Amino acid sequence: MKFALSLVYFILLSHLMMGQSAVIRGTIRDSDGPVTLASVALEGTSLGTVSDEKGFFELTEVPAGQHQLIISHLGYREQRIPVEIKVPKDVEIPVNLLPDFAYLEEMVITGSRTEKEKSLSAVSVSVLDNKTLENTQSVSLAEGLNFQPGLRVEVDCQTCNYTQLRINGLSGSYSQLLINNRPIFSSLMGLYGLEQFPTSMVDKIEVIKGGGSALYGSSAIGGTVNIITKDPEQDQLSLETQAAVIGGEASDFNFNGNISKVFQHGGISIFSAGRTRDAYDHNGDGFSEIPSLNNLTAGLRGFYKASPYSRLIVDFYRIHEYRRGGNRIEEPAHQTDQAEERDQNTYLGGLDYNQAFTSLNSNLNIYLAGQHTDRKHYTGIDGVDAYGTTDNYSINSGFQWNLYLPGNTLSAGVDYQQEYVNDLIPFYKYIINQTAHLFGFFAQTDWDITGQLTALGGFRIDRHNFVDGPIINPRINLLYKINENLRVRGGYSTGFRAPQAFDTDLHIAFAGGGISFIRLSEDLQKERSQSFTSSLSFDKPHEDYIFGFTVDGFYTQLFDSFVLEQTATDDQGNLILEKRNGGNSRVYGLSLEGRLNYRYKIESSFGFTFQKSEYDRPVFWSENVPGIKEYLRTPDAYGFFTIQYNPFKSLHINFSGTFTGPMKVPHFGGAPGVDGDRLETSPPFWNGNLKISQDIILNKGKQNFEVYAGMRNLWNAYQEDFDLGKYRDSNYVYGPSQPGTLFIGVKFNCL
Repeated sequence: MKFALSLVYFILLSHLMMGQSAVIRGTIRDSDGPVTLASVALEGTSLGTVSDEKGFFELTEVPAGQHQLIISHLGYREQRIPVEIKVPKDVEIPVNLLPDFAYLEEMVITGSRTEKEKSLSAVSVSVLDNKTLENTQSVSLAEGLNFQPGLRVEVDCQTCNYTQLRINGLSGSYSQLLINNRPIFSSLMGLYGLEQFPTSMVDKIEVIKGGGSALYGSSAIGGTVNIITKDPEQDQLSLETQAAVIGGEASDFNFNGNISKVFQHGGISIFSAGRTRDAYDHNGDGFSEIPSLNNLTAGLRGFYKASPYSRLIVDFYRIHEYRRGGNRIEEPAHQTDQAEERDQNTYLGGLDYNQAFTSLNSNLNIYLAGQHTDRKHYTGIDGVDAYGTTDNYSINSGFQWNLYLPGNTLSAGVDYQQEYVNDLIPFYKYIINQTAHLFGFFAQTDWDITGQLTALGGFRIDRHNFVDGPIINPRINLLYKINENLRVRGGYSTGFRAPQAFDTDLHIAFAGGGISFIRLSEDLQKERSQSFTSSLSFDKPHEDYIFGFTVDGFYTQLFDSFVLEQTATDDQGNLILEKRNGGNSRVYGLSLEGRLNYRYKIESSFGFTFQKSEYDRPVFWSENVPGIKEYLRTPDAYGFFTIQYNPFKSLHINFSGTFTGPMKVPHFGGAPGVDGDRLETSPPFWNGNLKISQDIILNKGKQNFEVYAGMRNLWNAYQEDFDLGKYRDSNYVYGPSQPGTLFIGVKFNCL
């Protein structure tokens, strides 16, 4: 009887204990005192909070058992603290955070699609984090990517403001843009996607200059930019709204919202962002220099772990954008003197499945991603019926097998890419209809040869339907660690571009009193490349500061380079530029990057690139102007800087900017005062930005507001010689993307 009563007692007690919970509380400090807004999460649960202004945190309703407490804060090393809960006893934990010099120990994935410390990667990977995007008030990728050495985003049309990313002086079609490791950033998205993709969805951006890894496509000649979106890591809600005034006249409103939810075996993040911008006329001729814009982006990213060894990731994004430039913006496009109108819907998505095989020391990654864009557009003068349609999709699928050996990771896989473009304007008898297929096999070794020497080497075998026969492209990168602070890297890669329409080839411009467009030469052949890269990196960490610099050298030679040369006019008087093979060319130069962080009171970075780019023989972009060997629209010097001063932990002052040196810009005649074609030299531009922000902490740190204000283009360094009227050369554009712009905003975070 006593045994039965005891058994009942213990059963009831165990059920009672299972229903009970305890509290974990503590104070988070660093060498200067309390740390506010540090993230506190209980691994494997949805429990989370942040520290308040006194560094205090409290997690309630913690169940009994063994747990891992994760403490993290930007600028500090993450701490994982084991905690045993024996209800109803509460637990108090003091936490001391140590500085984390993130760019030394940050994990990167773009070099090999497997995580590796940045400082140990044989491929030189630079990282643009979300903090820098926020500090520079970069609403879109087009604004944020300027703050990396060797990168420059330029606006190329006065009417529609399409953009392209140049890496080491090479045009946008030489750069491979990835979203979560997948090349679904299509040729059409290359025109407007940098401005359409909001930075509020971005966790970080990894950049590899040059050919880099064998895992990526052979068209990644200038470099690879990997846009990594935010993962759901804890329950969180974030809302932000911003208002701006461009040039004292045009309004620009932005909002974004993110919500994340974490479950026992997975999580999901939902994103949304919108932008409404008025057209801006800088020279008062009634025609816009910045088009009106209405953009709405929504998406989600989620994961599910069926076991500790498997992970399924799902992405989906939808972008709708309407942009309109020219005059009489509110009227139908065909009733104006000049107009460019773009109304498009873009859908992007992907599935990514990872399965680890512990007994084989390996893992398998299978992926499928795609993009589809449906676009209606108008490009015309004097009300002609110049409406058109575009249908564009891209698909990427394949698998990668990684085998982990002592000191060596072997990777191999296959990759298939397809892109279809049908762009049609019946009035101009203009059509681009192409379907490109690229099937590739790749193999690579990431080998720690010695404690000081690491090699990342491999090759690709690619088969493109526009090229006869397979093409083999070897790529190798070496890292030598001279000591703990000093590292040397070198790399060699080859690549090719197929004879097809890329990015800017799909843009129609105004020039010479009509329009201009690009057609492909009937005998256009593939373009080959070989690239050499080298770098020297030095970082000196100290208890109070870190100082570092990187020197990058690059040399890329192109064989049978693609060039644009004026060939004729059609029966409507429109200008035709033909894409031809123009002999060989080369781009070479040096990038300097520096960084300094003093006790997180002052954080600064800068990057400047000095380069030369030229063809072996002159390129005749106009029949009326002598040919030129220099690359057009390519400055010999450009760069950026960022400075953040934190006088208090809740007050931040950010000063940033970009520099663009002089460059040769083609200028077609036809506008008032421009009687004939001519080659212009643009003036140098300094574009400075200022942002001041204040954090307001509520509810013991579980909610906080950030209130900020500032100005972009402080010195109003904006182009002053735009063409006038409807017969302007819309591609005669250079310099910053906006004149002086005041902005104010507020951001709310809740855990």
